[in-house]
Amino acid sequence: MNRKIYILLVLALAFTTKSCDKFIEEELVTDVSAASYYTTESGLEDGVRATYSTFKPFYGQEISAAMLTFGTDIWTNGADGGHKVFNFYDGGLNGAESYITDSWDNWYKGINQANAIVNRAADVEMDEAKKTLRLAEVRFLRAYFYFNIVTTFGDAHLSLEETEGVEVEANKTSQSEIYAQAIIPDLEYAIANLPDEQSDYGRATKPAAEFLLGKALLTRSYQGFAETSDASRAETLFSNVINNYNFSLLPNFADLWDIDNQENSEMVFVVPNSKSQVDSDVDPFGHRWHLYFLHEYDVRRGMTRDIANGRPWKRHRPTDFMLTLWDRSVDTRYDASFKHVWYANKEEPATDAVGEEPARAALAIGDTAIYIPGPGKDVDWPQSRQNEVPYLVYSNDEYNERLFPSMNKWIDPTRPDRQKVNGQRDFILMRLADAYLLRAEAKLQQNNPSGAADDINVIRLRAAVPGQEAASQIAPADVDLDFLLDERARELVGEGHRWPDLTRTGKLVERTRLYNPQASPNIQDYHTVRPIPQNQIDRALGGYPQNPGYPQ
Repeated sequence: MNRKIYILLVLALAFTTKSCDKFIEEELVTDVSAASYYTTESGLEDGVRATYSTFKPFYGQEISAAMLTFGTDIWTNGADGGHKVFNFYDGGLNGAESYITDSWDNWYKGINQANAIVNRAADVEMDEAKKTLRLAEVRFLRAYFYFNIVTTFGDAHLSLEETEGVEVEANKTSQSEIYAQAIIPDLEYAIANLPDEQSDYGRATKPAAEFLLGKALLTRSYQGFAETSDASRAETLFSNVINNYNFSLLPNFADLWDIDNQENSEMVFVVPNSKSQVDSDVDPFGHRWHLYFLHEYDVRRGMTRDIANGRPWKRHRPTDFMLTLWDRSVDTRYDASFKHVWYANKEEPATDAVGEEPARAALAIGDTAIYIPGPGKDVDWPQSRQNEVPYLVYSNDEYNERLFPSMNKWIDPTRPDRQKVNGQRDFILMRLADAYLLRAEAKLQQNNPSGAADDINVIRLRAAVPGQEAASQIAPADVDLDFLLDERARELVGEGHRWPDLTRTGKLVERTRLYNPQASPNIQDYHTVRPIPQNQIDRALGGYPQNPGYPQ
C-alpha cells in the first residue's frame, strides 16, 4: 500500500579533514540535490565522508544514551535531565518526543546521502577500483542506518533512490522486505568489495561488514520471517571476524578504557573523535557519555567538580538487579567499569557532631572523601562504622537518584576544563568481545549450548581475577538466553547495547518488568518498537500509519 512521507533535505555534514588519520566532522558542503555535486571525484569523496557524518549526531550524544539504555533491566533514571519517558514508558513516549523525531530524521538523511552517491557514481570519472571501494563503504553505511530503522521503528519507509526535492509519496515496508532489499544485499556487496583494513581509522572494512551482517541475521533469526540458515550464517560471519583478521582480545579488560590506548586490537568499528577537533569546537559533537553515568560527587564534603572525576549530569543509574550480576571474587569487570573512591580535591576542616551527623576529622587534599564499596565486597557498613571514618560511605541501601555507583568507562580526564561537554573518546560500535558473545548467541539459537559456553568462557577467562581462572568458567548446562543476556551486561554495560539486546531477543518486557521498578508499571508489549514521529504523520499527505499501541 502506498503511503506518504515528507523528507527534509539538509546540508550534508562532511568529514573534510583528518587528524591522526581519523574522520573528523568539520565543514558544511553543498546540498546533495545540486545537480553537479557528485559528478567529480572530489565531490564523490566528500559525499562519502558526509555519509559517515550521520553517526555523529546520534552516537556519543544524549539521544543515544536515552534510547539505548533507559527503560531496561539494568539502567534506570537518575535525578536530572529530560527524556525520562524512555525509562517510564508513560504517555510522553509518543511520536512528538524530540529524540524520536531526531533519530528518524538523522538516519533517513544518511540513507538519502548514500542513495545519492550510489545513484550518481556511474557518472563520476575516477579509478574504478577506488570508486567500487567508496560504493562499498556507503552501502555498508546505508545498511547500518536501515538496520537502526527496523530495530527501532519496525516496518518503515524503504527507498533506494535519491530524493532531490520534497518527496510526499511513501510506503510502510515490512521489516522482512527491508532486510531482503536493502540490509542484506548492501552488506553482501560491502563484504565482497571492502578491504580487511583501511588506512583512515573509522572507515568501513570487510570485518565490520561481516560483523554487521552477522548481527542483522541473528536479529532476523528471532523473527517470524526468519530464514532457517540465519543463525548458522551469523555464526560463520562472527567466526570470520574472530579468526580471519588481526583482532585479539586485550589481556586486561581494564585496558579497554585507557584513553591513550583507543586504537587497540579489539576494535572492529568505531565512530572516531579527535581531541584537537572537539577541544576547539570544530567538531560540534564529540563523545559526551562521560557526562551521563556519574553520581553527584561534586557537592559532597571534600569535593568540588574537577576534570578527573567528570561533570556529573546524573542521567543514568544502575538498577539494583544490575549490581547483582558480578561475582567480584572471580570477575574483574565490575571493578574496571565502576568507580569506588573519590579523593578530596579541596581541604575540609574538622566538624563537630550536630544532631545525627557525627563529628568528622579534617580532610586534606588527596585524602579519601567518598567511598562506594559496591556490590558484594566490603558491604558491612552500618552507621556506627560510617561514623568512625572521616570520609563519606554510601552502601547499597543508601543509593538514590543522586547517589549511586558511577560508571567510569567513558570518563575523559583530557578535557581542557571541567565544564567541557565534548570528549575525545571514540564511540565503540563493534569490538571483538562482542563478536564472541554474539557468536555464542548464534550457537544457542542452534541448540548448541556447549559451543556457546566455549565462547562465553573466552570472555570470562580474560576477566578472571588472577588465580580464579578455573572458577570463572561455566558449563554448557549454565547457558540459556537469560544467562547470555546477563553475561552481555557484565561485559558491555554502558556501551549502548542493552535496549537493542532485549528487543532482539524478545526479553525487553519480561526483564524490564522484573528488574526496573520505574519502568515496570507502564511497559507493554508494543514498546519493543518506538512510535513513528508525529511530524512524519502530520506532514504526509494522506497520513502515515502509526505503530500499534501509540496514539495516532
